[in-house]
Amino acid sequence: MTTDSHEALDRRSLGWLRYLYRKATTPDNWDRDGQPHPHWDNITGPPMTSFHRFDLIDSAYAMALMSDRTPAWTEVYGRVLDELVARHTSWWAAEDWMTQFGPDPDRGSYPEQYRPLIPADHWGSYDVPGWTANGIEPYGIQMDPVAADGMLFFKGFFGLLLGLHRYVSNDSKWNEPFEMIRDGKNTFTWTHSGIMSHLAEQWHSRQMGCHCENTKIWPY
Repeated sequence: MTTDSHEALDRRSLGWLRYLYRKATTPDNWDRDGQPHPHWDNITGPPMTSFHRFDLIDSAYAMALMSDRTPAWTEVYGRVLDELVARHTSWWAAEDWMTQFGPDPDRGSYPEQYRPLIPADHWGSYDVPGWTANGIEPYGIQMDPVAADGMLFFKGFFGLLLGLHRYVSNDSKWNEPFEMIRDGKNTFTWTHSGIMSHLAEQWHSRQMGCHCENTKIWPY
């Protein structure tokens, strides 16, 4: 990801940086009693990526690339990534896991464009990828999205985001214990290394791989 020389960002890249900085530093509240700012996308890519956290993750990659190009601006890039990580610890980042319990009640009326995502013989009686199915057998309800048997994509992308913050800022602040979800009894304490160690153990223990939604492993 490093470059041989530090060339200035072009005007398009500077505009993107300005936009991401404004977006990340505009105050909003991702806890359960709050609401993400409307500039965080939760519409694009249904049924799998139409949640606010995917916009967080997709906003992070440019910061790492730009920091390699212009390391003198590390504080700016680190600030943006820190704001992204902070939001990813909140309830709205795991909105799907915190609200999608059991089988999808709408699976009998999915739109036709979902057919390629579902085994043909199970159309109408099978959850589409993107429905996390917290609580189905044999797992039961697991409110911690990091500790859960499922939610690979939540903790995997979060680990990547934490790693990008550490890479750019060289700040280990997120390897100190921090709280996630913060919804009364559904408050969970993790560290960067703790999340990654737990994810590695889940991969080691499951020959077929970890689940994204419960019982589903995305083919790509």
